[in-house]
Amino acid sequence: MKTAVIIGGGASGMMAALTAAEKENIRVILIERQQRVGRKLLATGNGRCNLTNIYAGPANYHGEQPGFADFALEKFTPQNTLDFFAALGLVTVTEDSGRVYPLSDSANSVVDVLRFALDERGVEVRCGVSVRALFKKDGGYTVSTDGGDVYADYVVVACGGAAGEKLGGVMDGYEILKNLGHKRTRLYPSLVQLITASDYPRALKGVRADARLSLFCGDELMAESVGELQFTEKGISGPVSFDVSRAAAVLGEEGRLSVDFMRNFDENTVRKLLTKRRDSFPKLECAELFTGMLHNRLGRMLIKYARLNPSTPLGSLKDADIEAAVSACKGFHLPLCGTEGFDKAQVTAGGIKTGGVDPQTMQSWFMPNLFICGELLDVDGDCGGFNLQWAWASGRMAGRLGE
Repeated sequence: MKTAVIIGGGASGMMAALTAAEKENIRVILIERQQRVGRKLLATGNGRCNLTNIYAGPANYHGEQPGFADFALEKFTPQNTLDFFAALGLVTVTEDSGRVYPLSDSANSVVDVLRFALDERGVEVRCGVSVRALFKKDGGYTVSTDGGDVYADYVVVACGGAAGEKLGGVMDGYEILKNLGHKRTRLYPSLVQLITASDYPRALKGVRADARLSLFCGDELMAESVGELQFTEKGISGPVSFDVSRAAAVLGEEGRLSVDFMRNFDENTVRKLLTKRRDSFPKLECAELFTGMLHNRLGRMLIKYARLNPSTPLGSLKDADIEAAVSACKGFHLPLCGTEGFDKAQVTAGGIKTGGVDPQTMQSWFMPNLFICGELLDVDGDCGGFNLQWAWASGRMAGRLGE
């Protein structure tokens, strides 16, 4: 009987282990450094576990070779993910956005059905064990752990990336593979809060808005997203922030953010709305110009941003003042200072260079029977379940052990 060792008990590692366990005469050992498997899974989707997105496609993934992910995503689609979990007894719901969650609204449900499946299929799960090194030996590999050495005919390295340090994010996988000849790209935090000049965000901490967020480098649009934006003490968060965070991490202080707080209205429509408000409520203070359209604190901040006197009666506003207010709400600019670090990031952008890996099997091109999958590779997805879909798909390919 041959032995397959899976290093890492996250999403891709558990999928690889369950897939390998489908084979006859294969002993599967899953090694996880945390005290339980799936710890990072418990934090996804704010604890709800956004386990896939039915609209996942090649355009949602990034890396030096963005097409690398195409084969795995085509062979193991979001529907395959739904079928896989349904077979394990998980009941899911799909939102209009394409996001899929367990009906229980609890990530524990996802981790539990995976744990039960690992046990049912005879996978030997060893938690609280760290892998120190990996050596080629006798046609296979010696997996050196702090609990002793294990010989493996097949090894799947699925120990995740550097993101979410408190939940298990580590550099271990990069170091293990570096010693076997694999190189990595530069790493960046992704799906993370943006840090901006703090003048306005600090005063708006906790305010949420439906907006269009655009990231520029000079006059060039680098990334854009629409949806919920939330102000924090240091900058902005929310889904739109996460969507542009990969590009923002690369740009750093060279980036500039622009926010459109009335994205569903063109400038002319906003101009008419503000003009009508001025004409209808001439005695009202300028501070109330956006009342009824935007969050009160946000509206007053935009008046300040437009350099208008908040105590001026609306009836005294000139057309140029209305134009300044239109510009403020349709093109609110914030200097970018960078992003939060890996400790607060949900995903690592960058990773093991995919040029050294077969996209159809996840097998190393130059180390036979060594497979790499999940976040460890230089593949990262957009916010909304796309990264977990990559974890399931790549884990499924790797777990076939070159079949």
